[in-house]
Amino acid sequence: MFLFPAAEPRMELCQWWRHVVVFLLNAWIPSCFAQTTPPAHSSPTPTPQTAEGPETLRFRLSGFPRKHNEGRIEVFYKGEWGTICDDDFSLANAHVLCRQLGFVSATGWAHSAKYGKGTGKIWLDNVQCSGSERSVSVCKSRGWGNSDCTHDEDAGVICKDERLFLNNILNDNKVEEVRLRPVFTIATKRMPVTEGVVEVKNKDGWAQICDNGWTPKNSRVVCGMMGFPHEKKVNKNFYKLYAERQKNHFLVHSVACLGTEVHLAACPLEFNYGNATESCPGGMPAVVSCVPGPLYAQSTAMRKKLKMQSTVRLKGGAKYGEGRVEVLKGSEWGTICDDRWNLLSASVVCRELGFGSAKEALTGARMGQGLGPIYMNEVQCTGHERSLWNCRYKNITAEDCKHTEDASLRCNVPYMGYEKTVRILGGRSRYEGRVEVLRTETNETLRWGLICGEGWGTEEAMVVCRQLGLGYANHGLQETWYWDSSNVTEMVMSGVKCTGDEMSLSQCQHHRTVNCQKAAARFSAGVICSETASDLVLNAPLVQQTTYIEDRPLHMLYCAAEEDCLSKSAAKANWPYGHRRLLRFSSQIHNIGRADFRPKAGRHSWVWHACHGHYHSMDIFTHYDLMSANGTKVAEGHKASFCLEDTDCDEGVSKRYECANFGEQGITVGCWDLYRHDIDCQWIDITDVKPGNYILQVVINPNYEVAESDFTNNAMKCNCKYDGHRIWVHNCDAFSEEAEKKFEKYPGQLNNQIS
Repeated sequence: MFLFPAAEPRMELCQWWRHVVVFLLNAWIPSCFAQTTPPAHSSPTPTPQTAEGPETLRFRLSGFPRKHNEGRIEVFYKGEWGTICDDDFSLANAHVLCRQLGFVSATGWAHSAKYGKGTGKIWLDNVQCSGSERSVSVCKSRGWGNSDCTHDEDAGVICKDERLFLNNILNDNKVEEVRLRPVFTIATKRMPVTEGVVEVKNKDGWAQICDNGWTPKNSRVVCGMMGFPHEKKVNKNFYKLYAERQKNHFLVHSVACLGTEVHLAACPLEFNYGNATESCPGGMPAVVSCVPGPLYAQSTAMRKKLKMQSTVRLKGGAKYGEGRVEVLKGSEWGTICDDRWNLLSASVVCRELGFGSAKEALTGARMGQGLGPIYMNEVQCTGHERSLWNCRYKNITAEDCKHTEDASLRCNVPYMGYEKTVRILGGRSRYEGRVEVLRTETNETLRWGLICGEGWGTEEAMVVCRQLGLGYANHGLQETWYWDSSNVTEMVMSGVKCTGDEMSLSQCQHHRTVNCQKAAARFSAGVICSETASDLVLNAPLVQQTTYIEDRPLHMLYCAAEEDCLSKSAAKANWPYGHRRLLRFSSQIHNIGRADFRPKAGRHSWVWHACHGHYHSMDIFTHYDLMSANGTKVAEGHKASFCLEDTDCDEGVSKRYECANFGEQGITVGCWDLYRHDIDCQWIDITDVKPGNYILQVVINPNYEVAESDFTNNAMKCNCKYDGHRIWVHNCDAFSEEAEKKFEKYPGQLNNQIS
């Protein structure tokens, strides 16, 4: 807790003030990171509470359509939620309100009920802030409840998508940045840093914390901030000798965390005033040691030891440790509703997955909408649970939640320094350019070099964009014409092959010795990154429901043969006599991402097919394969995109893409493209297949031609039994972890070559 320094003559008065301060802070600090529960129908962004004298004000963002960092401003005052009128509203007002909402600042504001009309009272009108106020309550206005506006004039704000930690502040002391400083030589060279002296940053630099009364709960909070799920005991004897030789500056001499806080600033702290170097009698600087999660363990043996099967996963995030929260129930993954979703619950998920505490608890499907069931609502964790399933929650009823309310999060992750070894230069923005990597010479001097563009693709670009914190990969370029701003011309890496999951290019395969056929700088690798990406998912149950066999006469298959939709033996058939046996089914492809799915090729390069009378915007859009139980492909089908368009959309989403009249092609976020079972090429030619048990496999965007936020959900499989006359299809599954594991065993999944 906070305590004012007390001088001897005023001890009695100061003691009285201490009790007052302790009382106020005990009431205020727990609410710093608490989140309000808004009405379910409005889907507002939960926000921190702030103490405002005798009345407690609360703020939230609401309305539609919006992102989590924008919306209609709603104020809770005198027990009632209301709005603010847009008369005289300015960017300065928006800055103050965004800070009260927990964001760093504002990037804009909205008027005329852009986010819809609110309800209840209009609490404030003619608000005029300078921008530096701590609260809108001290800005000039007409007074609480005094307004001549209607809800047609409700004001909104657009806040910078960067959270502001509410700091403990007394006499200009504050705790914002915290670090672990390793003191042994071997530890300073390893990443991540898992052990060291705890230091906090203040206006004079870095200072220490006295370890008198230091508890494992304090260590747990620090480790969580550093991106680690657990703390472990420290051998203090190693550090005592070091501490005796150092001149320490103790800024904080008492910390009393509960262990569930997401930041040290949320713990009760006692600051030093006076001679700080002598304010830790008998103690030493606090030292913390953390246990890294599986991704960040420094040895393979340790990674295997720490790795465990989880019933929780993150989807749709650009970086490790962020994404939409999905939970496994039975054999099916589902999402959770964002009602009451807060940092405590998010931290349980983060630690369960091997990361630190939560940095942000995001609402409103900020990381894209899921498909399938919504399993949990009003999740309430204490912060000590080992799994999200151990927290209190409500089961979902049909009217409770929609996928527009899917909860997501961002976790604290260990700092690895990966961004220091790669850069992109020469582009029109920081999101694009040619890739340059830092290499170490034999004498350990550094210089920068280029990557050979041969074989460079989307997976490799994904790693670079993630490594630089620039989101998703839009394109991996094998030839670049970017401006040479660095005068770097030498190729230093070639044959780069990534899976797309690596944290840095150094973890990808590449040639030991550079071997590049086109060594000119223009043939170096480049990337275009994006903050958002599409995400395609198949409707697996529909495939199972619509599968059947048709014997189709050859004279009706000329167009299909022209588009290479039949097996190779069809070329030897006695045209136009005879028939082909086709396994037919419908496929419905949803875009649940945060960007529209658009073909990589521009309209000028689309191919016109006169036989079917349409343009193909992608050569290969989907692979359809029939495989034996051991993974050998026995029959195949592939489909160019007949035309990518919005067949239908979720409620409230408008269609954007239609193929008619050489229209734009694509799939809008929240829409789907339906390929009915009765159209050409929506099949697998099984004329040559013998009776037996098989696996039907469908893979969308198999060549990663278009960037997506998640490629692991692009495939589905079904079990099939074929007796030579009929076929039974069952267990079609695109979402379960079990299905994903089985896909890994099949060599044919990501290519279209028959084994």
